[in-house]
Amino acid sequence: MAVVPFSASPIPRYLQLADLLRQRIARGAWPTGHRLPSLDELAAEFGVARVTMRQSIELLARDGLVSPQQGRGTFVTGQPRNERWLSVVTTLDELSRMYRDTEPQIVNIDESTAPPALHAGEGQPAERYVFMRRVHARDGQPYCVINIHLDERIFRRSPKRFRDETVIPILTSMKSVVIAKAHQVLTIGTADMEVARLLGVPVNAPTAEVRRIFRDANDRVIYLGEVTYRGDAIHVEMNLMP
Repeated sequence: MAVVPFSASPIPRYLQLADLLRQRIARGAWPTGHRLPSLDELAAEFGVARVTMRQSIELLARDGLVSPQQGRGTFVTGQPRNERWLSVVTTLDELSRMYRDTEPQIVNIDESTAPPALHAGEGQPAERYVFMRRVHARDGQPYCVINIHLDERIFRRSPKRFRDETVIPILTSMKSVVIAKAHQVLTIGTADMEVARLLGVPVNAPTAEVRRIFRDANDRVIYLGEVTYRGDAIHVEMNLMP
């Protein structure tokens, strides 16, 4: 049987193993009541020491997911919580509502910067921007890192709010701001060292990356957001036309 390759991140191997086992339970490969293979069988499957495998099982037991029973084996007794609460939305109203309960924390801010690099067809740059790098959290749990370029003229209309609150709900509530075009692109990536540190995930953990652009009636880019979401917090659901 092939040995599972483990990440070279500083996350201890028994924690990586516990995550793999947790995924099996979450996917239903090991349903409630299922008897796990023996420690020796699991250690051989994953190519680890028996003591490492035991640490992983003990961690799952503390989480209430499995129950080791003397003389009988270890059984699945619970299901992991579904943490994928964050949906990829497709309208500005939905996007604004999604961010209303978010707790933003500014990592750094530069209140007068040159325009960001724009791709062909993304619009015309404003003269100056305010750049903010922020971590967004929900219930104290960080779920995304976002780099924001906001038209400086708009920022100056309500600087305190833009520093303290999430940007999109403010933009959509400002009667003086017209968002004529809004576009976003989602790609799948992995966490680099800085993102991993800010989100509390292993280096190279899966992420969802969104590039989001708002333009005004003159095709000027008034907002550009580059968002990196934790992969374990997001799910994508779309209706398909028959």
